[in-house]
Amino acid sequence: MGQPVTVIEKPSSRAGVVRYEINRSITGMGHERYVKGEEVIGERPADELARRLFERGGVDALHVNSNVITVDLDGSGTEGIAELISELFTYYRPGVPVPTEADFE
Repeated sequence: MGQPVTVIEKPSSRAGVVRYEINRSITGMGHERYVKGEEVIGERPADELARRLFERGGVDALHVNSNVITVDLDGSGTEGIAELISELFTYYRPGVPVPTEADFE
């Protein structure tokens, strides 16, 4: 369950940079920039996405503006990045029990 996120990967004119356009705004009208090696503070969707992408590896920096995510790669490929983005709002994964009405009583 959760909100499905549609992800479109687009090449950039700069080598080693790839853009992703999604059907959700995750920063509102603001910009967020994250750099490998710097602590990601916060619990907003863009913060969580940055943590997941840096944990994946192969990412030097990340810029998020509304529904556009720009990723600076360290020379590695883009395998798995679109899936990480599309799963950002998926809360119930295999092995995680779905709450029942009794859980909310």
